[in-house]
Amino acid sequence: MVRKSLDIKVVMMGLGYIGLPTAALMASKGIHVHGVDINQKTVDTINRGQIHIVEPDLDGLVRHVVSEGYLKADTSPCNADVFLIAVPTPFREGFEPDLSYVESAVKGILPFIKEGNLVILESTSPVGTTEYIEQIINKERPEIVGQYFLAYCPERVLPGRVIYELENNDRSIGGINKDSTDKAISFYRNFVKGDLISTNSKTAEMCKLVENSSRDVNIAFANELSMICDEAGVDIHELISLANKHPRVNILSPGPGVGGHCIPVDPWFLVSSFPGTTKMIRSAREVNNYKTEWVIEKIKNHALQFELEHGRKPIIACLGLTYKADIDDIRESPALHIVKTLIKDGLEVMAVDPHVESVKQISLVNLQEAVLNCDFAVKLVDHKYFKELTNKEFNSIIEF
Repeated sequence: MVRKSLDIKVVMMGLGYIGLPTAALMASKGIHVHGVDINQKTVDTINRGQIHIVEPDLDGLVRHVVSEGYLKADTSPCNADVFLIAVPTPFREGFEPDLSYVESAVKGILPFIKEGNLVILESTSPVGTTEYIEQIINKERPEIVGQYFLAYCPERVLPGRVIYELENNDRSIGGINKDSTDKAISFYRNFVKGDLISTNSKTAEMCKLVENSSRDVNIAFANELSMICDEAGVDIHELISLANKHPRVNILSPGPGVGGHCIPVDPWFLVSSFPGTTKMIRSAREVNNYKTEWVIEKIKNHALQFELEHGRKPIIACLGLTYKADIDDIRESPALHIVKTLIKDGLEVMAVDPHVESVKQISLVNLQEAVLNCDFAVKLVDHKYFKELTNKEFNSIIEF
């Protein structure tokens, strides 16, 4: 049920994993949203009341707000009261931030910004990006200098819980000045139940980067520890369980690397901007990237040992392709990289993932087929679906 219509029109630049859920949530609160995406297929899909991404509860919400006329998608922006930017911010070679999508989005809305409008950047960005946007707007539209509002407000959401967390998580909101911060906070109160915390744009930008860098450092410790334990002949899981008995120790579980669209990317924005003072953050990134290559070599060595003992190459069941457990998202997935590398290097691999329908050039099979045909299994993702598996089902299961 859509709330009573509010006298607010929003242009949402970008209708991806964050833009579309945010647009749908705003629309469900009675805000008229004009969503913009460069992909015509995406636009057409949304205007049919359908979605092009997988996220629980999003399909029904989009269908409803489109049918009620509160959400419409297009390839071009229009006049509005608020302009939100939620486009990708990847990095170039050498881990240099690529702001071309942000720049394109800003140039797209430039003709439509007028006195009293609010512009908000939600894309994860290097420190100073909001002020850079201000420079672009002021240069191209000098007649509105000082007459519009500009702020930064990053999201903090978990795939599989995006709708709930967009509405309920706290937000750090930083404007280029106090009036911009206050204006943005007033806007977010229309659809966010969490605390809205006032700061400046640079602090808000760095807060998002620091949150994910902190997680990356903690994961790197667990991953480095797992490699040490492998060399020492110590059970990493038993060790962590014992160490975590200490009331002030909380070591995370290791894995084959770090994936997704945030943790593998965001720390590099800090490293790029502050190369001389981000030694630990850089090292954590390098450890987590190295862990993936280390896993590949361990699997290859196991396969070589099998071939020496049996006179043939093994069939390897790789359990999991997503970047984390119990979701369908394969973006920047270390598990997917591992499987593709093994196949490229001539190993026979069958992949099992109950959350993934298909991946180009990868043979996806069900668990029963893998059990019947593989020589050994490698658990790459800790899906609940795999929790009860033991060496009883497979000849052996290797974990990292």
